[in-house]
Amino acid sequence: MGEMIEFPSNGSTAIGYLSTPPRGQGPGVIVIQEWWGLVDHIRKVCDRFAEAGFVALAPDLYHGVTVAEPDEAGKAMMALKMDQAGRDMSGAVDEVVRRSGAARIGVIGFCMGGGLALVLATQRPDAVSAVVACYGVIPWPDAQPDYAALSAAVLGHYAGNDDFFTPAAAQALGEQLRALGKEAEIIIYPGTDHAFFNDTRPEVYDAEAASALWDRSLAFFHSHLGR
Repeated sequence: MGEMIEFPSNGSTAIGYLSTPPRGQGPGVIVIQEWWGLVDHIRKVCDRFAEAGFVALAPDLYHGVTVAEPDEAGKAMMALKMDQAGRDMSGAVDEVVRRSGAARIGVIGFCMGGGLALVLATQRPDAVSAVVACYGVIPWPDAQPDYAALSAAVLGHYAGNDDFFTPAAAQALGEQLRALGKEAEIIIYPGTDHAFFNDTRPEVYDAEAASALWDRSLAFFHSHLGR
């Protein structure tokens, strides 16, 4: 169903995993990786979106590198060059707009990618109308979003037992967005751990919460992007 592709990235070229629905077109969604890189789990998420009728593209922000250990992942995340990541994500937006035939698209990200999904929505308010942040973390001082620039509706999924981005911090983010007049819903999943959606990590995966996150995210994207 999916394939690796190259796409333009601000005068250069980026790579990513593209999955398209059987009918060839549909609403467009960008999927942004966790700190592990563009691993099979993220490809599977793109395929699931395609099965649900979406054109889904996951830009490879690590440019071919994947990691398996938390220490390595943390180093890779902190070494991420935000200017390059911004160009790659923006290029992915343009590619999905082109392939989907729709001027407005959605973005979903997990962990590091959840934070970057919010960053991208503030950088490309012209095209991003719906953003889903799944236990999103924004650890880079130079990547703090200007939420005033946001035009997208926001849906946030956060774990009840999350030390990376606590429920209190998640609720504060929702309040901050709503105070700026943005549409924002924050959902806390009690008793779950950070990365509870990732079924390749049995130590944290929660099937019931993951199913709820998926169903709510699909409904959110359909509401804002159509079918």
